[in-house]
Amino acid sequence: MASGTKEIHFEEHIENYLTQNVKEYHSVSPNLYDRDLCVIPSEIIAFVKDTQLKQYKALEKQYGAQVDAKIVENVSKNISKNKTLDVLRNGIKDRGQKLDLAYFKPAHNKTPEHEKAYAKNRLAIIRQLKYSNRNANEIDIVLFINGIPVVTAELKNTLTNQRHHNAIKQYMQDRDPKGEPFLEFKRCLVHFAVGTEKVFMATELKGKSTYFLPFNTGLVNTNPNGFAVAYLWEDVLRKDSLLDLVQNFISVQTDKEKTYDPKTKKLVDKKSTKLLFPRFHQRRAVKRILEALKIDGTGKNYLVQHSAGSGKSNTITWLAYRLANFYQNYTDTKALYDSIIIVTDRRVLNKQIQDNIRQLDNTPGVVAYLDEKTTAQDLKKAIEDKKRIIITTIQKFPIISDVVTNFPDRTYAILIDEAHSSQSGEASRHMRKALSLEEAAEEEKDIKTVDEIIAEEISKKGQQPNISQFAFTATPKPKTLELFGTKINGQTTAFDEYTMEEAIKEGFIKDVLKNYMSFKRYYKLVKRTEIDDKEYEKKKTVRVLGNFVDLQDHAIEKKARIIIEHFASQTQNEIQGQARAMLVTKSRLHAVRFKRKFDEIMFEMGLPYKALVAFSGTVSDEDTGADYTETSMNNLGGKISIPEALKLPENRMLIVANKFQTGFDEPLLHTMFVDKKLGGANTVQTLSRLNRNRRGKDSTMVLDFVNDPELVRADFQHFYGKNYMEEENETDPNSLYDVLNVIEEHKVYYDSEVESFADIFFSKKDDFEKLQPILNTISNRFDNELEEEDKLAFKNAVKSFTKIYRFLSQIITFTDVELEKKYVFLTALLKKLPYIQNNLPLDVVNDIELDSYKIQHKFTTNLELESGDGEDEGMRPGGAGGNPEDELDFLTKIIKVLNDTFGLELTEEDKVDFNRVKKNLYENEELMAFFNKQNSKNNIKDKFDEVVDGEFLNFINTKLDFYNKMTDDKANTLFKAMMFKEFYDSEVRGIGK
Repeated sequence: MASGTKEIHFEEHIENYLTQNVKEYHSVSPNLYDRDLCVIPSEIIAFVKDTQLKQYKALEKQYGAQVDAKIVENVSKNISKNKTLDVLRNGIKDRGQKLDLAYFKPAHNKTPEHEKAYAKNRLAIIRQLKYSNRNANEIDIVLFINGIPVVTAELKNTLTNQRHHNAIKQYMQDRDPKGEPFLEFKRCLVHFAVGTEKVFMATELKGKSTYFLPFNTGLVNTNPNGFAVAYLWEDVLRKDSLLDLVQNFISVQTDKEKTYDPKTKKLVDKKSTKLLFPRFHQRRAVKRILEALKIDGTGKNYLVQHSAGSGKSNTITWLAYRLANFYQNYTDTKALYDSIIIVTDRRVLNKQIQDNIRQLDNTPGVVAYLDEKTTAQDLKKAIEDKKRIIITTIQKFPIISDVVTNFPDRTYAILIDEAHSSQSGEASRHMRKALSLEEAAEEEKDIKTVDEIIAEEISKKGQQPNISQFAFTATPKPKTLELFGTKINGQTTAFDEYTMEEAIKEGFIKDVLKNYMSFKRYYKLVKRTEIDDKEYEKKKTVRVLGNFVDLQDHAIEKKARIIIEHFASQTQNEIQGQARAMLVTKSRLHAVRFKRKFDEIMFEMGLPYKALVAFSGTVSDEDTGADYTETSMNNLGGKISIPEALKLPENRMLIVANKFQTGFDEPLLHTMFVDKKLGGANTVQTLSRLNRNRRGKDSTMVLDFVNDPELVRADFQHFYGKNYMEEENETDPNSLYDVLNVIEEHKVYYDSEVESFADIFFSKKDDFEKLQPILNTISNRFDNELEEEDKLAFKNAVKSFTKIYRFLSQIITFTDVELEKKYVFLTALLKKLPYIQNNLPLDVVNDIELDSYKIQHKFTTNLELESGDGEDEGMRPGGAGGNPEDELDFLTKIIKVLNDTFGLELTEEDKVDFNRVKKNLYENEELMAFFNKQNSKNNIKDKFDEVVDGEFLNFINTKLDFYNKMTDDKANTLFKAMMFKEFYDSEVRGIGK
């Protein structure tokens, strides 16, 4: 067979490249490997003698002729006890002598002795290594650093009909770590399953439970000059790269989370330890940024668009650690950044970053970890003390502005988790100002003009030469792209991308658009006959009536029964019977009513679990006259959090209103019920709560009552590939002048008033109270001289101006002093202008009734996504005019439009008149007085039946069909029995109240 077609030729090619082409490794015979000690003794001794001869001779005096054997034995013993990573990083102690087992590349040339030592590292390769004393198993390739094994690889050649899958299978079935020291966890640092097309990796062998992660350059590895996976040995496994991975990337992460223990039936703290080896895109992003900084220095922004679930927190950790000791040039005497500031709102990430960095560098005081309990003073001190890495939240930045400006010669790297929208707002402007490079010119005696002061303010808010920003997000908004993106050939994109498409197709996250079930609601409304027909604003009324329908008890109950029945029949059996579900509601009141209805139905069905609810603050419900909080409704006793409580078997569903729609990571989430309009990035962030993998999770399910599936698909499609913006679609700075013209056409203020305001605002004297009379005068003029329509138009234009200016001032440095004056003036004025009441016609709900209602399943499908990128557009001036006037129409006509739209396919079966019966029964004081423990159940039942029959008579003239149906013997008996049980349980037994 021709050369190159067999597995052995694949091995030879890799060996020849590493040993002959780049000459960074040398080949070692398998016979020199010690199967008992799991090292190459000759390599260890050669390295120690070459680099630490003094220590070797000192040990020789003590050990004599056995010195080599004793050193090797001690190295092996330390590896068994402390594991490979610790031994390579920290060396060992042997009879008073410190022996280093590896030397790492220095960040600068100030320590030439370190450079010499680094050059003496011995990298070895053994092919067909027989590692076991128990069998004749061989591993195709093993790589060693100074005699210590660090990398294994099983190779498969496609030309022999073998692929990486076969290598994975070989590791899982034939490489049993039990009783094999060489394969035990944390001895070898990574195991590669290598085909000629794909590479996968694992850091822990666990038999059939071994989890291999993709390690590819993209969906398809390409190489016009040879093997598609040549990047593995031509890049990743090269000497500098491998030692860099050991020094700066590979780490042991211990996670602690609450898990349910079926034996104790309690939540317990479970610790899990994993060895982190960066995936290809994580390592690539960090290395590319470091290479760019060698050219760019400080003062630029970088956007990393990595898919949800792709390990952004670890990428942030590795980048922060590298930046904390990064020198732009090898000859520099000072690191590029004085402080690395990580901005995140996720507590878990805060702690994780701190722990991971501590493991990479355990020097005390490297990381200042500022959680929600710390104060602005703590942050102030961390910056003053020049802490290398500071982890904080965006909210604290404005407070420390004055502190940072005391250090004009310092440089900062800002790492932003999830590139929150707040980054493009005033807090971010303030942050840039706080961290900006300023002239230390306080001693200047010349008095600056207001215009000079303003020009300085402007220059502080734009991109600063001493600040670099690194933003991480899965769903970059247009503002994020413009602010942090990289412009190449007239197109702005992320600096590095690992797309949703890659993550899904590599099996790293679930495709949540598989099994998408769409429902549609149909309803009919009627105007009460006793109410006169009146005119209402059409669009607003349609909104109010739609919300009225969705809040009706009948509508809530219909949806709740569909949700609970689906969960009980399908979802509860998923993930080995551990699956959880989430219901996303449109408001806090909806969440409250769903929670009450869930409790009622789940009790009725005798289900062994219940639903939790999550919303902020207190909700008042007019229907019950009661106030509700998530604490009172969940009854958790304040002992555990909602995410922890959801892990208990008695809590299987979570109803949410705005909370937990983003950033909530629960791999047991299998099904999501959506009763809220979604759109844009929010669609992706919400449904992506389902995408986390875990053992036994083979699928996900979405049941959507509200959204058009095609629009949902379009939202995901936009973020499926990379996002980009063409130069002609960027936000146009000149659009500010257009909006300003609209503002000034209303003649609400005079230029002299703006100047007076600016003189006081920028004078930096303690006389800000003088701003109030100016703003009061203008506010009164606005209120007294403008028509309602013009007021709205003016306010909308001001909002548009301040929004665009706030954003643009971070991208470019404005030289138009007048714009900055107008910005600070209009920002203040907007807060002083009287509130414009924009009433919705809420009283219309008193004029109508819900006549019919049903929920119908439309279809279940897979919403297919296609390979492609998402194009974005910059900000465009909006709100220059008032809202278009809402057309007036009679209520009967508005109802007709709604009924024609939503009332199709309804039948008499969908009538909801029994809700009126139920309401009337509850309002019957004589009947309700009967429901007490002094009356027998039979007496109460007789009275109840009598009143119900009387209620039905009310329909004989208006709703004959309903009357006939409800007085049919079978229907009558069933209805009364069901209704009586509800009333008796509620009023006598106190259940469901």
